[in-house]
Amino acid sequence: QVQLVESGGGLVQPGGSLRLSCAASGRIFSINVMGWYRQAPGKQRELVATISNGGHTNYEDSVKGRFTISRDNANNTVYLQMNSLKAEDTAVYYCQADLQSSVAWRTYKYWGQGTQVTVSS
Repeated sequence: QVQLVESGGGLVQPGGSLRLSCAASGRIFSINVMGWYRQAPGKQRELVATISNGGHTNYEDSVKGRFTISRDNANNTVYLQMNSLKAEDTAVYYCQADLQSSVAWRTYKYWGQGTQVTVSS
């Protein structure tokens, strides 16, 4: 069984910072791309940022220059450093991984349970 567990969400004032973490655990053979998505009330889930196992990153335009994605391959963990937060960043943030478990013959997409980020004064 594989799990992705997020932490680090909360309430922050505009202009503030938060750091999200997501740790993958279980019977893992390999992890390819890891990423963060978010879903605001009444909106579709959208990509925030992704990072390959080689460190190549990709960002949604509205977060470029403010958010930084990174990962610790040894500990199967991905991070999202969020700076200069705005009210429009308020959403539930989900961790996602393209992961092959030790009992599977190919990769599958796994999701975390989500963590709430609220930006408000």
